[in-house]
Amino acid sequence: MQSILPVLAVLGGILMVFAATMLVPLAFAFFGGDAALSAYDGAIAITFGAGLVLFLYCRRFKRELQPRDGFLLVSLVWAVLPAFGALPLMFHLKDLSFTDAYFEAVSGLTTTGASVLSGLDSLPTSINVWRCFMVLIGGMGILVLAVAILPLLGVGGSQLFKAETPGPMKDQKLTPRIAETARGLWTVYFAIALVCFLSLRLAGMGWADAFMHMCSTMGLGGFSSHDASFGYFQSPSIEAVTIVFMLIAGVNFALYFVAWKRRSLWGLLRDVEARTFVLTLVASALGIAVFLTAHGVYPSFGESLRHAAFNVVSVATTTGFATVDYAQWPVFAPVLMLFLCCFATCAGSTGGGIKMIRALLLVKGGRRELRRIVHPRAVVPVTLGQAAVNTDVLQSVLAFMLFYGAVMVGSTMLLLFTGLDVVTAFTATVACINNTGPGLGQVGPAGNYQDLTDFQTWVCSVTMLLGRLELFSILVLFTGSFWRK
Repeated sequence: MQSILPVLAVLGGILMVFAATMLVPLAFAFFGGDAALSAYDGAIAITFGAGLVLFLYCRRFKRELQPRDGFLLVSLVWAVLPAFGALPLMFHLKDLSFTDAYFEAVSGLTTTGASVLSGLDSLPTSINVWRCFMVLIGGMGILVLAVAILPLLGVGGSQLFKAETPGPMKDQKLTPRIAETARGLWTVYFAIALVCFLSLRLAGMGWADAFMHMCSTMGLGGFSSHDASFGYFQSPSIEAVTIVFMLIAGVNFALYFVAWKRRSLWGLLRDVEARTFVLTLVASALGIAVFLTAHGVYPSFGESLRHAAFNVVSVATTTGFATVDYAQWPVFAPVLMLFLCCFATCAGSTGGGIKMIRALLLVKGGRRELRRIVHPRAVVPVTLGQAAVNTDVLQSVLAFMLFYGAVMVGSTMLLLFTGLDVVTAFTATVACINNTGPGLGQVGPAGNYQDLTDFQTWVCSVTMLLGRLELFSILVLFTGSFWRK
């Protein structure tokens, strides 16, 4: 038990930080005079109080975190924070069950964007602000934010950063100190977020809408303050701005950090993963636009391109915004879009999925095996750019894909077992494990997850958490060796 107490001490500190983030929707409620003002007093008090009790009780056990501590803390944080993030929703929406409120908070913090709420246009502004602000927090990872301040708690943060950071290659340091790295990433993140906010405002959004949709765009989370999502605005200029920032948020933020430090975009432009990401989305958007025009879905190529570009980029980057009900398009288009969300975003971005770098390594590894079949004695290294990829990384990618497939099959079968139709069950699993949000069928862009049973909702919540932490950080807790000394 004493080995867990240092982890709980840090968890308490993170809960206190999380309570402070609720001041943002509280400010909107106070100055806007909306009906949810009283919901935040209790939520802040409970969250801060729980964190303070944990911190004070366990602080004498503080020590440098070991690798297993990092994985345990990451899993605890992402499982526990949504329970407290759900409090403002439950305190204001009296009919909302804990299951649905927890799902909504998990969806926000994991940047999934799946929702059980309808009537968003009539909700108090602060409630929608809190939903979207959780996406902004989760986008870069509340753990990376905590790593930046962990020295204040007397705890090192290296293991947390490795456990939380998405992607197969986590040992590359951008700066000598991990806290400096975390602060640098957040500085870049918020700087781009500010530009996104001002751009959406200039494109025609109101101040509150611009703030909320900036949060969802930068976090690639897809929460909106309107049931019709971006279809509410019917504005090509707003859509164009959002496409640009979804693409920006889908690229590894470490590249922006390095570009800022070196005052050069050369590293960003020559990055193989970033180039492949952009080219894949451009080609897919053009291809689906041609497909929609050929099938007469829209009268002109220009209109087809407008809707294809926005919705393809939105789904492929695991954002989940929509301008139209693309589930009504010929089935090839929405299925291709869901396929793209499985791998299109870059490692180190705020998007979900297996990441483009893993897809590239799988393709290159497959090509190597084909060559070795013809030339068994040939030494054929797998390279990314000009560098050879370590065999351990390739093995990690293969192991990740094994567990990814197992979780996808397992979640789908559980949902099918409960009586859900196959289209809804499979696409809900794809949307949740890749943190995309909308699927097809019952959970398509014109619907949401509110009609799922409690059990189905919990299955989707767990799947979102597994996807956000890229499986290993949680699954390692279920191995015997993790708990043995």
